[in-house]
Formats: sequence, C-alpha cells, structure tokens
Amino acid sequence: MTPVLQILWEDWADQTVPLPAYQTAGAAGADIRANLPIDIRAEGFTLQPMERRIAPTGIRMAFPPGFEVQIRPRSGLALKHGITLPNTPGTIDSDYRGPLGVLLVNLGAEPYTIHHGDRIAQMIVAPVVQANFAVVDSLDDTARGAGGFGSTGRG
Repeated sequence: MTPVLQILWEDWADQTVPLPAYQTAGAAGADIRANLPIDIRAEGFTLQPMERRIAPTGIRMAFPPGFEVQIRPRSGLALKHGITLPNTPGTIDSDYRGPLGVLLVNLGAEPYTIHHGDRIAQMIVAPVVQANFAVVDSLDDTARGAGGFGSTGRG
C-alpha cells in the first residue's frame, strides 16, 4: 500500500515554496524546504557553530496509521557545511498534527545561513510495527550473548 501524505499549509506560509518532493526516480527521501516567516524571509537565519535551531517548513501533515515519517539530514549539507540533525532520524508519528519543524545543528567551523526555500532535510516514509512486551524469567542463548558495543571486533 502506498500511503498518501496529506499536506496543510500554515496560515503564514509562503505557498510558492515547493512541497516535499523526490528529486530522482530512485530517491528514498523527499527533500524538505525551509519556509521562513515573513519577518526573516529576506535575510534567512544564521546558525553559528554548535548552534541548534528549528527551521520551520510551513506545513502540517496527516498520514495513515502504520507509517511514520523519518526526518534525516541531507548528506551534501552535512559534508560541505556540517549542517545535520541532532536527533537523526527524527520521527513524526501518524497521530501528530502539529507544525513540521526541522531541528538543525551546525557542527561546522563556520556560520551557515539558512535561506527561505533552501532544501534542509529529507523525509522517509516507513512502515511501523508496534510490538507487544512481555516480562520473562530468562532469555534464549545466542553466539553473541551479552556482548555489547564493539564486541564483534574490528573490521
């Protein structure tokens, strides 16, 4: 089943900014753009090194239960400028109806300006399985056992 994401513009949003869109036929993620409030549209906003800020997108969404939307960094912004998401991937649950904001962080050495309409992140639509939880007296044995971080070796 291909889910349909319903999009609602915020009252203040610039509706000429493109909606989330896949840039190529094989793209897994749809690019999301900054849609800035009118008072900062002309100049954008600057993220100083190590600064975090929510970039508004001007949209709200609804999609069917059984799916989530994951918000992930754009690799080019991360590589070239150190702009990423501190909570990657961010999850949007199917019952959330609030504004879509993208939490950005500048891990680069230089300030970086987000401009109105910039592609700032990508969204992945993914199926969700909710588990049941059960308390048990013991767990089955495996070859790995309780080995944690780094326990399978290097390489």
